[in-house]
Amino acid sequence: MAANEGADAAAMERSLKVLEPIDPTTAAKLLKEAKEIMAHLGVTFFLRQGTCLGAIREGGLISWDDDMDIGTVIGLHGFTESKVHRVVAAFQDRGFFAKELIRNNHSITVSFVKSSIRLDWACYRIIDDSIFHYPGVQIPVRLIIELKEIDFVGDRFLVPNPPEEYLEYKYGPEWMTPKEGGSYEFDIVRLITREPMQGHASKWRQFLTQQIPRWRVAKLRILNSKGEPVPSAEVVIVGLNHSRTNKQGYARFYLPIEDYYPIIVRYDGHEELLYMEEMSPGKTYAYRADPSVTSGRNAVLHVE
Repeated sequence: MAANEGADAAAMERSLKVLEPIDPTTAAKLLKEAKEIMAHLGVTFFLRQGTCLGAIREGGLISWDDDMDIGTVIGLHGFTESKVHRVVAAFQDRGFFAKELIRNNHSITVSFVKSSIRLDWACYRIIDDSIFHYPGVQIPVRLIIELKEIDFVGDRFLVPNPPEEYLEYKYGPEWMTPKEGGSYEFDIVRLITREPMQGHASKWRQFLTQQIPRWRVAKLRILNSKGEPVPSAEVVIVGLNHSRTNKQGYARFYLPIEDYYPIIVRYDGHEELLYMEEMSPGKTYAYRADPSVTSGRNAVLHVE
């Protein structure tokens, strides 16, 4: 067995596409190791998203969670953007494989993988006294200023304060009700009511951008389950824009950078949320409906 098996590019790719439940014992060990690394560097982090939800609601890791989530805020607790590379190097020295997934106006997100378990570290930027969790949920930064320490997986970790308010912002008023993948994602995107959300170009700028071929513009072709193009289908890039397909099934829309985006596809009674699809400006993608699965699919789009 290779020494780096479970901590390499292949393991990272599997973790992003397959979304298998993590082993809680190994995950707890890696989270404690992450704490050691961060403490050595003097970096404050907090449990976020599903990891925070499990800690507060379940008292442990959620059984079907596929990764672990921690966060840091640029400009708080002495953390600056220049320290990101030091943290990445320290994780690599401990045998983690690292990949910077997202760098945009809202955050820098680095994913680490070891023992085939992914740990996503988001470094949030403060925008108008808020930070923005994927896919664009606005969280007041006041919840992160004085973090709360809790017992979790046999150690002490920090969470937003109060964590219950944070979780309501992130997951909505029904955050105490367990929901597996494919249902809770819709609850999250419904919380994003502003379009375009802060940090993205205005609708007028998006319109001007779309007049320049291939520059920050992408296309998505919508195909039904038979592989036939669907005209007049609605394509929503959540928190960014709406568009409709033409007679050939293509929708054209503004896309600021290569990133992960949540997409809703609707037509003739069909609706599917693709919660995390990677797309780049200047490319054309294709979507094909699967009548047996209308939620929870991952890495659905392919480049034409």
